[in-house]
This record gives sequence, structure tokens and C-alpha cells, in this order.
Amino acid sequence: MQQGFMDPKEKPEATSSPPPPRLDCIKCFDMLWFCYSPFHQMQNYYRHGEFDNCFGKWGDLVDCLTLKTKRAAEVEEILIAREKAKPHIWTYRTVDEASENWWRMYKHFVMLSRPLSSSAQLRPKSNES
Repeated sequence: MQQGFMDPKEKPEATSSPPPPRLDCIKCFDMLWFCYSPFHQMQNYYRHGEFDNCFGKWGDLVDCLTLKTKRAAEVEEILIAREKAKPHIWTYRTVDEASENWWRMYKHFVMLSRPLSSSAQLRPKSNES
């Protein structure tokens, strides 16, 4: 049997670590291109009342192109460090923090809705505010 070829019956060795993150500037360019599309600009204007200046997308593209000039090992270290620095997708809160956050986000809906029944009461104001 020749070295370098794998027997079809053999399974490749499973690696325990995830594959290293890849640097892909095409994604940054696509996001920048989409940012200037009429659809995105109108959507941003509708949601936020202003057009998107796309500065963040430009920064991402320039950062990606700058990373392309570095050695592969250095880029891998930088990308892994950035991935570890990202906050977790879920934000864990205590019951009080979750309640406070809910009232901050949805208080206006409660106030605009029909009057509360006698059994339902508004959340008491905390002394922290």
C-alpha cells in the first residue's frame, strides 16, 4: 500500500479541536456591497431613521486585507484570540436582572395596552433607578 493514500475502509482520525478559523475577505466585501444596496439603506432608514454610512463594513474589509499581509500562524493566533474575546451568545441574568431588562425593553407595550385587571399589577419601581 502506498503512503499518502487512505484505505477506503479506514476512517479519518477525528480531531478533538475545531478547525482553525479561516480568513475570508470575500465575505467582508459582500457585506460592504450589500450595505450600499437600496434595500439595506431603506431598511436601515425605516428601522433607525437614518441611512447606514457603512463605516463598520469598510473597517472590517480593511482589517481583513491587513490580516492577509501577516504570516498564517500569526493570523491564526489573532483570529483565535478574537473568537475567545467575543461574548457568549446567551447573556445569563439573575431573576431580578432579567425582570429589570424585560421592563426596560417592553414597558411601553404594557403602558399602551388596555388597563390591567385588579389581579394584575404593575411591577413596583426599584430604588436603584
